[in-house]
Amino acid sequence: MGKDKLRKFAENKTFWNVIQPEREEVLHNFYLKGRWKRDFFKNENPLVLELGCGKGEYSVGLGKHFLDKNFLGIDIKGARFWSGAKTAVEAGMHNVGFLRTQIELLDCLFADEEVDEIWITFPDPQIKFKRAKHRLLHPSFLEKYKKILHKYGCVHLKTDSEFLHGYANGLAQALGYRVLASHHDIYGSPEYELPSYVREIKTHYEKLFLSENKPITYLSFQFS
Repeated sequence: MGKDKLRKFAENKTFWNVIQPEREEVLHNFYLKGRWKRDFFKNENPLVLELGCGKGEYSVGLGKHFLDKNFLGIDIKGARFWSGAKTAVEAGMHNVGFLRTQIELLDCLFADEEVDEIWITFPDPQIKFKRAKHRLLHPSFLEKYKKILHKYGCVHLKTDSEFLHGYANGLAQALGYRVLASHHDIYGSPEYELPSYVREIKTHYEKLFLSENKPITYLSFQFS
């Protein structure tokens, strides 16, 4: 392991806004399950997750935009979200945190209807059929999201993958979910009426895709 990664891992341990539980700890009555707002964020504001948060740009960006909401970036690679965690700490942002864990453990980490929104930003589309179960929009993941998400909570997807956008959109409709917005090119078609932060906040990968003239898609839906 490189020295830079070791440095980031070590620094993550000093950040108040980073939680890195062991798998066994998660599987056996995780202490923050059902208590994230009260015990971690110290308030009762809405809780928003960014799944596969990478560098954490969206969690930090949304945290700046919505001071009355709590944002938790989730990724298994702590060296990635180190920059977002450090930015939030240095900026004194008490509404942004990061959790190092596997996304398939979400229902062990959060109580039923504890989460108010979910963002999925530029995940691996897992195009090959044999990798379908690893898509973050696969039905097995959607069931976990549905369990922890508030009845009227919303799932947001931003991706450069037309395949993943179409897959998620079709799946949502087939399962009877309420599609709130579905756009194939949010920057190339400015007439689309979207909340300003959907376009204003850009991840590292999003900037790369835009430099290659790839269209960015957006989808949002509710389970009921």
